[in-house]
Amino acid sequence: MLARNGDTSEIRKDFISDYDELADQWWDPRGALAPLGWIARARADFVPGARHEEARLLDIACGGGLFGPHAVAKGYRAVGVDLSELSLREARRHGYAETVRADATALPFDDATFDAVTAGQCLEHVPDPFAVVAEACRVLRPGGTLVVDTIADTRTARLVSITLAENVPIAGHPPRGTHDHHLFVNRKRLTTAARRHGVELTLLGLRPRLRDMARYAAGRLDAVRLVRTRSTSVLYLGVGTKK
Repeated sequence: MLARNGDTSEIRKDFISDYDELADQWWDPRGALAPLGWIARARADFVPGARHEEARLLDIACGGGLFGPHAVAKGYRAVGVDLSELSLREARRHGYAETVRADATALPFDDATFDAVTAGQCLEHVPDPFAVVAEACRVLRPGGTLVVDTIADTRTARLVSITLAENVPIAGHPPRGTHDHHLFVNRKRLTTAARRHGVELTLLGLRPRLRDMARYAAGRLDAVRLVRTRSTSVLYLGVGTKK
């Protein structure tokens, strides 16, 4: 896969090994991956309940399975895809009926085989997020729902997601180097890529609830709720239905 400008020299390539090293922290409420659980819960609000007993949901870059319980609660047979085998082992313990080790830009599934597809906090870790979106749309059935969330390619996002988040010494902060701002995702290009493949995405912003964040930092809360915002300049979510 190539970087967006065709130059891979500034792109990190060891994100999978990073997550392998953190595989035992997927479900630690105060570990480095804790915020991914908060985002998974917010993402679930945009996935409709299953319409039939055989409904299937594909979770792209499922990691340790944080979205699994949400998918099952909504009535889906959950299928998880990831490149980290250590993470997939963890996912299998948390509601996934099937897990597959595969590249998100070349999914090993037929066209139109899933009723819902999610891709959470992964687009900002791959050189070609728009290829991932194309694959997500390809395997989604007409009338199915696509939900993605990622980080915007803005200076504000770089400040919040890297300068602050990776350096403030509180529980739940990601290790330094987790994010590469070269990979943050352009919102217009994301919606254009989805539209090209039959899904019109509506974008909205997400941020931690400030009161929850303060209580979490003080050790008085084990999870932080996210609230919707009009600004999509940092963490944002896209949801749409395939035509």
